[in-house]
Amino acid sequence: MPESAAGTPLHIITLVKWVPDSQLERRFTEERRIDRSEGILSELDEYPLEAALQIKEAADREVRVSALTVGPAGAATAAKKALQIGADDAFLLSDDALVGADVAGTSTALAAAIEHVRADGDTDGEHLVITGMASEDGESGAVPAQLAERLGLNLVTQATALSLEEGRLVVTRASATEQQRLAAALPAVVSVTDQANDPRYPNFKAIMAAKKKPLTPWSLTDVGLSAAAVASKATVLTTDARPPRSAGEIITDEGDAGLKIVEFLAKERVL
Repeated sequence: MPESAAGTPLHIITLVKWVPDSQLERRFTEERRIDRSEGILSELDEYPLEAALQIKEAADREVRVSALTVGPAGAATAAKKALQIGADDAFLLSDDALVGADVAGTSTALAAAIEHVRADGDTDGEHLVITGMASEDGESGAVPAQLAERLGLNLVTQATALSLEEGRLVVTRASATEQQRLAAALPAVVSVTDQANDPRYPNFKAIMAAKKKPLTPWSLTDVGLSAAAVASKATVLTTDARPPRSAGEIITDEGDAGLKIVEFLAKERVL
């Protein structure tokens, strides 16, 4: 690694999100929004956090890992979980104007928050933004690209492995037909898939240590944005609960169960 890179601090900003627990039934509010009264740290966001921690552990220079989330007050739970897993500090951007924000509004808010997180640290160091492949609630997967465009940074998506080599980011990514290995200069935005690593679980010592780590709350005003800047460009017109599943067909074995199963599978075009 060149001396300029080896001696330069690196600040990794990992985006995490507070999402409804997938083990619970998803509900909508009267305002046609997902009910977020109960939530957890998105499992897909544990992979970018693990990737950031692995880079920190392998680096021969100072590396700071920050967790950043945008959401309601309850989203502090996700930020605290990120601190328990190993992030050095966390930031929560929460504002009433962000309730129900679409992808464009969310990426605008995140871009402004990232700039403030970067300013909060060593502005002379290098920076890397790592995200998950998608959120578990919206599932658009569009935020990384919009962030890179708004921040003017290099973008690499769908990473299955990443590391720092010779002062640059080296990424392995998989497409439908091939596997690619490429390099990008820092600063950059990279999204990682759920194939990138095996996220760690916080032990008791890490959980207790997280209580002493800083969690900084911000409003839109704190990051220099107005409510109009994050106003949604898409509007949800209706929401309908998923219809109940119909009862399955029960086959009673009267000596011909095998034949009935074959006939059923043929009818369903499985055979």
